[in-house]
Amino acid sequence: MTFTRTAAGAAMMLTLLAAPAMADDMTVGFSQIGSESGWRAAETSVTKQEAQERGINLKFADAQQKQENQIKAVRSFIAQGVDAILIAPVVATGWEQVLEEAQDAEIPVVLLDRQIDASDELYLTAVTSDQVHEGNVAGNWLVETVGDEPCNVVELQGTTGSSPAINRKKGFEEAISGHDNIQIVRSQTGDFTRTKGKEVMESFLKAEDGGKDICALYAHNDDMAVGAIQAIKEAGLAPGKDILVVSIDAVPDIFQAMAAGEANATVELTPNMAGPAFDVLEAYLKDGTTPPKWIQTESKLYTQNDDPMKVYEEKKNLGY
Repeated sequence: MTFTRTAAGAAMMLTLLAAPAMADDMTVGFSQIGSESGWRAAETSVTKQEAQERGINLKFADAQQKQENQIKAVRSFIAQGVDAILIAPVVATGWEQVLEEAQDAEIPVVLLDRQIDASDELYLTAVTSDQVHEGNVAGNWLVETVGDEPCNVVELQGTTGSSPAINRKKGFEEAISGHDNIQIVRSQTGDFTRTKGKEVMESFLKAEDGGKDICALYAHNDDMAVGAIQAIKEAGLAPGKDILVVSIDAVPDIFQAMAAGEANATVELTPNMAGPAFDVLEAYLKDGTTPPKWIQTESKLYTQNDDPMKVYEEKKNLGY
């Protein structure tokens, strides 16, 4: 059977009213991308904490950043007859077949953190930030900071083909459009990892006269920024001063860098996507309540003026 927004809710409601799956006996499969960043590790930790507090039996699968592993995990969850499935999709495409299989098994799917390029009939809802807006916030910060001064920007993109990489790039470019003094001179994937961020930043520095021609770094996540900061220091430059650093996620290490004056701004991506997701699933499995197709989380800007070490301690307490 294939769900539609109305038919799916009606069909599931009839089944579930007879035998509702409440939180204390709900089993949820969670296909996580991996642990490529501090933020991702925090999302995993918070999801497990949320499940434990609600009495949800969480079946966890680490895909090690490979979509084929995620698809295998989802099929395994279907075979086990879980009540619902959470997916943090590693890339945006290639999900139609396995999501149709979940629909045939009458198992609702919720996307966490990332969107997919597929009909929204294939999943119950997506709990994500507005990733274009995140890029806008980062770009607007840079526009306001540099004013009319010329600024050559190097960009560390996320995993190629992932929705955050696509959307955070789009949002940043929208923010700086019309400001001809700001130009992206180099852009390359750092795959959301600290090691790759450092490696790519080293190549940027070599290509741009040792970094003397670089005004700012925009990184699609903090982990790449932290790796790049190390490369900047090893090149004999002062990150945060000689090269401005703005990134996205708001993980603890970026606040340590801010406190040291080595990073300038970050845009927060909350790791608690599971809380809203479990709320939705509990209501849906109880009485068929249909959620909106997108649940947006907040994207807050932090700078060096926001008591970075205090925020660092708050973030550590979340499980980073």
